[in-house]
Amino acid sequence: MFSDTQIQTLNPPQRLLMGPGPINADPRVLRAMSAQLIGQYDPVMTGFMNETMARYREIFKTKNEWTMLVDGTSRAGIEAVLCSILRPGDKVLVPIMGRFGHLLAEIAERVGAKVHTIEVPWGEVFTPEQIEKAIVDVKPHVLAMVQGDTSTTMNQPLEYIGDICQKHDVLFYCDATASIVGNDLPADEWKLDALSVGLQKCLGGPSGSAPLTLSDKCADWIQKRKKVEAGIRTAQHTDGTEPFVRSNYFDLGMIMNYWGEERLNHHTEATSMLYCASECARIVIEEGVDNCVARHKLHGDAMLTGIQALGLNVFGDLNHKMNNVVGVYIPEGINADHVRGQMLTDFGIEIGTSFGPLHGKIWRIGTMGYNARKDAVLQTLASLDACLHANGYKGPKGEAAIAALAHYK
Repeated sequence: MFSDTQIQTLNPPQRLLMGPGPINADPRVLRAMSAQLIGQYDPVMTGFMNETMARYREIFKTKNEWTMLVDGTSRAGIEAVLCSILRPGDKVLVPIMGRFGHLLAEIAERVGAKVHTIEVPWGEVFTPEQIEKAIVDVKPHVLAMVQGDTSTTMNQPLEYIGDICQKHDVLFYCDATASIVGNDLPADEWKLDALSVGLQKCLGGPSGSAPLTLSDKCADWIQKRKKVEAGIRTAQHTDGTEPFVRSNYFDLGMIMNYWGEERLNHHTEATSMLYCASECARIVIEEGVDNCVARHKLHGDAMLTGIQALGLNVFGDLNHKMNNVVGVYIPEGINADHVRGQMLTDFGIEIGTSFGPLHGKIWRIGTMGYNARKDAVLQTLASLDACLHANGYKGPKGEAAIAALAHYK
C-alpha cells in the first residue's frame, strides 16, 4: 500500500512572491516549459539554441558572438565565468558592497585566484575613483563585481568602469542576476568583458538557467585555456597555451564548442530550461528592453511611495537604489516574523527578510518580472498596512495604497 504522501499530486499553495526573488514566473514562460522535448542535435533544437543566443544579445545590448546559456542557477553562471577566466594565482579585485560581492570573492578563492577586496558599508556604492585606485594598487587580471545586490538593494553604477578596465588592461566581469532588464545595463556601451545573469528576478522565470555573454577579448582568453575531452577529441583539436580550466562542467571553452558551429558534445542540454530562458527573453523583447526597465522603475517607485506613506524608513542611498527592490526598516517594537507570517498565511503574500549586518533590521520587498505590475504593488502595500497595524504599529494607517495610486496618476 502507498501512503497518501507517496501518491499525492504536487499542489503548491498560491503565493504572490514580492520578496527579493524568486518571483512568480510569467504564465507564458510556464507554458513554454511544458513543451515536448526533442533531441539535442535535432536541427530544430539547434535552431532554438541559435534563436536563444540572438535573443539574449538583445537583452544584453551586445553584438558578442558568445552569448549563450549555462545550465544551472545564476550561481552556475558566476562560477563558469570565474573558473574560466581565472587561473590559479591570478589576481582578481572584488569590490564588495553586500552579500554577493562576498560570494564572488569566495568563488574566486576556490578557483585558486589571489583575491583582493575593497568594501563600502552596506547601503552604499563605489565611486569610479575608488575602483581605479584599487586597480592601480592591485594590478589585477580581472575586476569582478555585482551590479544590483539584493542584500542591500543597491545598484552599483557601472558606466565608467569599463573605460577604467580597458585603460589598465583588466578583464571586467559583472554579475547582474538581480538587476538585468530592471535596470539599465548596455553591455557593449559599458565595455563589459563578461556578464552573467539568472532568470528568477526581472526576467520573469524560474531559477535554473544562467544566460551570459563574453566579449571577443574574453572569449579569446578562454580559448587559450582550451582542453577537449579524450572521448570526443579528434586529430583537429589542439590544447590551448594556458593552464586548462579546472572544472569540466563549468569550462566555458567547452560550452562554446557546444553552442558553436561544431556542436561538440559537452552535456545534455536542459531542454525545458532552454525553452524557458528563450521565452523569458522573447517576452522582454516584445515589450522592449528599455520599456521593461521603465516598467520596473514605475512600479518600484510606486512601492517606495507607498512604503514612505506608511511612515516607514527606507534603507540605503536612495540615489542608487535598484528599481526592483526596496529595503524597509522594521519599526521598533514590531515582531518582524509575525508580520511576515501573517502576510503569508492570511494574504498569501511573501516579502523577504535579510541577512548579514541587516539581519532582523530590514524587510526586502521586490517588484520584479511578472510581479512588477500595479495590482501586485497595491495588494502588497494593503497587506503590509493591515498586518503592521494588527501587530501594534502606531504609524499612518490606510495611506500606503492611496499614495501608490496617486503615484500612478
